[in-house]
Amino acid sequence: MPTWKEVLAANPDHSEQYAARWRTFAAQGRDLDGEARLMDALARKRGARILDAGCGTGRVGGVLAARGHEVTGVDLDPVLIGYAERDFPGSRWEVGDLTAGEVPDGEYDLIVSAGNVMTFLPADGRITALRTLAGVLAPDGRMAIGFGSGRGYGFDEFIADAAEAGLETQHRWGTWEIDPFTADSDFMVTVLVHRDS
Repeated sequence: MPTWKEVLAANPDHSEQYAARWRTFAAQGRDLDGEARLMDALARKRGARILDAGCGTGRVGGVLAARGHEVTGVDLDPVLIGYAERDFPGSRWEVGDLTAGEVPDGEYDLIVSAGNVMTFLPADGRITALRTLAGVLAPDGRMAIGFGSGRGYGFDEFIADAAEAGLETQHRWGTWEIDPFTADSDFMVTVLVHRDS
């Protein structure tokens, strides 16, 4: 599976095409808010501090901000951050690379990473990214990460990497709509907390 940087190197128009695809989905009336609904339900309070890690165009964080949460988004793609800034001006959007530890400072009640973000990271940067996210997660905070199978990052490998980063699994589902995770699931949403929390 190529990393996001490799995808952009092969197709400099990819970011614009990616943003246009989501705009088309929205215009078609597709439900694009499943991740945000789950994160809103996981929030222990209205006004939770939420980090959208790999936020892309801000579609998840933007919904959460509209629901009264304080959202910060980070993505390594400046084109996508530009869309997030234009479409959701009430939140903080920053360019940063999770694998380089470039995450806005703070202590976040919730962290969400949707859109297969973890599978677009280089293999040698995944644990660094997870450690970085764990470092800004509040002591009683929760992190939800979702991605599909067949993308070069096995589910068991991810769980092991999360453990190495000091995180443990609180919940595991097969969709953002919390369908059960089974041996046949082709998608996994994992809610992680600090180990021994």
